[in-house]
Amino acid sequence: MPTSDPSDSPLAVNKHSVLIVDDHPIVREGLARLIAHEPDIEVCGGADNVSDALDQVASLRPDLVVVDISLRDSNGLELISELKCRHPNLRALVWSMFDEMVFAERALRAGAMGYVNKQQPIDIVLEAIRQVLDGNVYLSTKIANLLVRRVGGISPIGQDPVRNLSDREFQVFEMIGRGLKTQEIARRIGLSVKTVETHRDRVKTKLNLRSAFEVNRYATLWMLENG
Repeated sequence: MPTSDPSDSPLAVNKHSVLIVDDHPIVREGLARLIAHEPDIEVCGGADNVSDALDQVASLRPDLVVVDISLRDSNGLELISELKCRHPNLRALVWSMFDEMVFAERALRAGAMGYVNKQQPIDIVLEAIRQVLDGNVYLSTKIANLLVRRVGGISPIGQDPVRNLSDREFQVFEMIGRGLKTQEIARRIGLSVKTVETHRDRVKTKLNLRSAFEVNRYATLWMLENG
């Protein structure tokens, strides 16, 4: 008697594919192992930098990319913006240690459909993944309420002045906090040294700091607390 193909079973599930982009291999592997137990989701690949992520998305065609804000060579928000240009229908979820009060709105502007903090339990992360795969926006109740209030002109989101930085200014700020010098920042993000220095000056002004030393110290302390 011929054996039946499991894929012909009415109970077979067509799994959604997920690409994980995070600059910590252990973190990627940990999330992949947890997802491996789910019947409807599978991890198709992983990357720690923008170039590899773009290549893998082009070749693997995942249904969803889960992206950290801080990447080895760039910024996850910049990656999401580029992915939305190249693959308009691709869905993205930000999964990061950064405070959602500061970065959830920034992530949505970049093109993400959700934001979940890495400190959340795995069932919340899986819920966020499934919500975004279903075409919904996922945000915590707290940040969703604050966004609604802000749109209505009731209250601002958060008090951290870092949220007033533009995406590029924040990218430079983050790299300063990670100890990179101006020349290295310029090389990594493809800008001139002069342009990076201009962004540094704008960061200094927006954060009401008096010197390059204060910018470095503020960025380092901020990254230690939020990164």
